[in-house]
Amino acid sequence: MTDALDPPLDPAIRDRLLADPGAILADRDLMRALVAAREDQAGANVIDIRGRAMEALETRLDRLEMTHETVIAAAYDNLSGMAMVHRAVLGLLESADLAEFLASLQTEIAPLLRIETLRLIVEADPSLSLPPEAVRVPQGSLDPLLSAGRRAPRGNDIVLRDALVLTRPLHGRTIASEALLPLDLGADRPQALLLMGSDEATRFMPAHGTDLLRFFAQVFRLVLLQHLRR
Repeated sequence: MTDALDPPLDPAIRDRLLADPGAILADRDLMRALVAAREDQAGANVIDIRGRAMEALETRLDRLEMTHETVIAAAYDNLSGMAMVHRAVLGLLESADLAEFLASLQTEIAPLLRIETLRLIVEADPSLSLPPEAVRVPQGSLDPLLSAGRRAPRGNDIVLRDALVLTRPLHGRTIASEALLPLDLGADRPQALLLMGSDEATRFMPAHGTDLLRFFAQVFRLVLLQHLRR
């Protein structure tokens, strides 16, 4: 029963609530206040199951909203990453010759991928002539680079990890995280890989997916082989 001392509800507000009672349900703060007022009236020794159920539903709703936002953010990141890789691939295809192709990696393609370093690393082989933009390392050097920091090497898988001191000279600068993309240039050619470096520690992490990087590496390999055949 309403206390006679309570101030009367404003007629305009009362009419509005009567016309649209659902407005109360849509306002969480108002619903909490109503449930709290009901529990106060019921007394400390009475538990309002409906109020507890509403609190549980609110918690579940908050979790669903967080999951929804996370899924949307992940989908946006995937679309953004896909568009970024596609632009980089188009940049690879625009190169007129091998020298221009390799020179564009650091100056044009790396900025498109939003990374700081992008190098082609090739084991030294006198039968393969490459422009100076390709980084040559002694034969047998790439397998240790790929397996460094791993408990169990997994063949030619793409490697995502925190940057190692071992690869710093290949990047030409200090970076925070790196990706190593092995390239199969054929049985008669030396081992090679693409080395990517980022100043962001979370850019390349082992838990991240590698589908887009694998696609980029495959396109890079095909374009490189095409230039080597000329």
